[in-house]
Amino acid sequence: GFRDVDRTRILVFYPKDGVSAIQELQMNTQEGGNVGVCSVVGNFDDAQTGVKKLFSDEALREQLAEREYFLSSANSINWGRVLPQIVYYISAYCDLLRDEKINKGDPINVCVPTGNFGNILAAYYAKEMGVPINKLICASNANNVLTDFIRTGQYDRNRTFYNTMSPSMDILISSNLERMLFALSNHDDAEVRGYMNQLNTVGMYKVSPAIQTKLSRIFAAGCCDDAQTQKVIGQMWQEHQYLIDPHTAVAFDVLDQYRKETGDETPAVVVSTASPFKFCDSVLGALGVTELAEGTAILDQLAELTGVPVPAPLAALKNKSVRFSQTVSKEHMVDQVLEMLK
Repeated sequence: GFRDVDRTRILVFYPKDGVSAIQELQMNTQEGGNVGVCSVVGNFDDAQTGVKKLFSDEALREQLAEREYFLSSANSINWGRVLPQIVYYISAYCDLLRDEKINKGDPINVCVPTGNFGNILAAYYAKEMGVPINKLICASNANNVLTDFIRTGQYDRNRTFYNTMSPSMDILISSNLERMLFALSNHDDAEVRGYMNQLNTVGMYKVSPAIQTKLSRIFAAGCCDDAQTQKVIGQMWQEHQYLIDPHTAVAFDVLDQYRKETGDETPAVVVSTASPFKFCDSVLGALGVTELAEGTAILDQLAELTGVPVPAPLAALKNKSVRFSQTVSKEHMVDQVLEMLK
C-alpha cells in the first residue's frame, strides 16, 4: 500500500521462523524503492516487543526528528489498523440482513481467531457502537493464553510457546488486550498500568472481580491444536467444498465447541482472516496429500486439487526475485532502522 509513496519509507520486521514459506516469499520479494524487509531471530512476541521498544526509544526519536522522520506502525499496535476492522462487523451484519438470514435487530455471535486481540477488539467496538452482537468468541490455537485469561481472569505468559500451523496466532503477549482492559475498567489508566507492569515484571496478572464479571458476560473462549485444525480443514472441504486456512479452521472448531457446551445456536459470523493459499502445505496435508510440490509450484498444486484459483497477488510471486535476506536479533532492530534511513 505504501510502495514508492513519496516521503514514506517502510521497514517490515517478521519473526524468522514464525511465518509460512509463502508469507515469507511475499515479504522478501516485495517491490518498491522505499521498502525494506528484515527477519528477527525469535517469535512474534520478540519482534513485536522489539518494535515497541523502538517507539519508546527517546534517542532514536530525536535522531529521526533530525532527519525529518517519525515512526508509525502498520500492525495493530496502531489504532489505525483496528479502526477499519470495525467495519467488517457492520458489513457482515448487513450481509446477513440482505441474505435474509436474520431480521433487523436480531442478535448474532462472532467467532474470531486471534492472537494479538486486534480483530476481536474491533468486534467489541462494533458491539459498543450498536451492532447487535451477543457473544464475542475468542478462538486460540495451542498458544491458549487468551482462552485461560477469559475463563479465569488471570493472564499468564509464563508457559511454553508453540510454533503452529496458524502462525498469526502464535502470540503470548496480546497487545490489544490492554485496550480492552482500559474499556472494561471504565478508562482507569492507573489500574491498567498496574496490570501491564505486573506482566512486564513477573509475566502475569489477575484482573479485578468487576472486570472478570464483564469479561464473562461479553466473551467466550476456546482453543484448538494442530491435529484438530487439519481435521476441520478436511471436513469443511469434504462436507461443504469450502476451502479454509488454518486460522479459520481454529475459529470454526472453537465455535463448534462453544455451541456444544452452551446450546447457544444464535447465528454466528466466523471471521476468516487469511487465504488458504498462504498455508498450502498445511492445507494440502489436511486434504490427504503427502507429496508436496516445492516453492511456488505448491500454489498450483492446491489450485489443481480443489479447482479454487490462486489469488492474483500470490500467483504473481512465481515471477518475482528475492530482494531481502537480512536477519537481526531483536536487540539490533534499531540499527536496521537507522541503516535504512541513511
